[in-house]
Amino acid sequence: MKIAIPKERRSNEARVAASPDSVKKLAALGFEVVVEKGAGKGAAVTDAAFEAAGATIAKDAKAVLAGADLVLKVQRPTAEECAALPRGAILIATLDPYRAGDELEALAKAGVTAFAMELLPRITRAQSMDVLSSQANLAGYKAVIDAAAHYGRGFPMMMTAAGRMNPAHVMVMGAGVAGLQAIATARRLGAVVHATDVRPAAKEEVQSLGAKFVAVEDEEFKQAQTAGGYAKEMSEEYKRKQAALIAETLPKMDVVITTALIPGRPAPRLISAEMVESMKPGAVIVDLAVDNGGNCELSEPGKVVEKHGVTIVGHLNTASRLAADASQLYANNLFNFLSLLWDKQEKKLAIDWDDEIVAQTLVTRDGAVVHPKLRKDGAPAPAKPAAPEEKAESAADEKTGEAAGKGESNG
Repeated sequence: MKIAIPKERRSNEARVAASPDSVKKLAALGFEVVVEKGAGKGAAVTDAAFEAAGATIAKDAKAVLAGADLVLKVQRPTAEECAALPRGAILIATLDPYRAGDELEALAKAGVTAFAMELLPRITRAQSMDVLSSQANLAGYKAVIDAAAHYGRGFPMMMTAAGRMNPAHVMVMGAGVAGLQAIATARRLGAVVHATDVRPAAKEEVQSLGAKFVAVEDEEFKQAQTAGGYAKEMSEEYKRKQAALIAETLPKMDVVITTALIPGRPAPRLISAEMVESMKPGAVIVDLAVDNGGNCELSEPGKVVEKHGVTIVGHLNTASRLAADASQLYANNLFNFLSLLWDKQEKKLAIDWDDEIVAQTLVTRDGAVVHPKLRKDGAPAPAKPAAPEEKAESAADEKTGEAAGKGESNG
């Protein structure tokens, strides 16, 4: 079976969906791996490195996708890429499904079976496939490095012959994977770190890293977590109380890193313009949620701006700014996911459509959007997917129909 690794074409994306190591492992499973020329350039992986690992290099997007059984990508295909995907192919990528709009319907109409890696269930068995965690971990680290680069002072306390320099006070808002890595990184740089989160389980994690926990710990706070471990949307009353506490805390901070996200919704607004104005001159805010609307009211996507004497960093796709490491980890996530779909003995796809991981990541199949949270019409999903052999026969029949002027367009 042919696996295609196309070059990423969306803006601000330097990652690639494979590494030389993952290519070796895929080839060992029996796959033919084809990588588009230059696909790894942004992640410092040469075509020669992919070839040495066992991949074939295709000259362009059309060549890499031709006849592909599986397509591995970082981001959702563009409209042009979608039109070039072979009917019946399996696509595995981060699809950003809640913001994809009609592009999911386009994937369905293209006859693609698409899996969204960010929809993985939060279970132990899926941890090695968890792309959100692998990429957020790097983003949290990079956010602190970005903050240090823009902050006009040092992070640690230093005693010198000329006098003492006080440590920076850093506030991390949101203690998920990105936030916890930001806490750890800021602590390693010598800062005094504070952190806030609406999930009660976060308090112990924050304190275990040596940071001070800041939150309104009322009854609603104690219930503010979903079964999957995500933050719930809080009431307006709680938001007001928490905002008052943050407004009191921010003027004391030198650096603020915001990471708060709610799946399927715009990022919660945590820092108002008035709060920014209250901060110290020279303070820095790094908004990791800017891709989803931003946690700070004054963040500007893709820009570093200064407002009221405060530098606000709004880099898009922060994980891509560490493309080499991010690609390696992402490629490992994809390999682990693909291994779930593959029969190593028979060397063929053996997808258990009832498997929890498969069912929760499956977005399109048999010409329809099938994920229950993403379907627009509320209609039930197809009762049973076609087996790979049946799909192959169907594709052959469709080509015959096209020759007779009866086939459907791949557009």
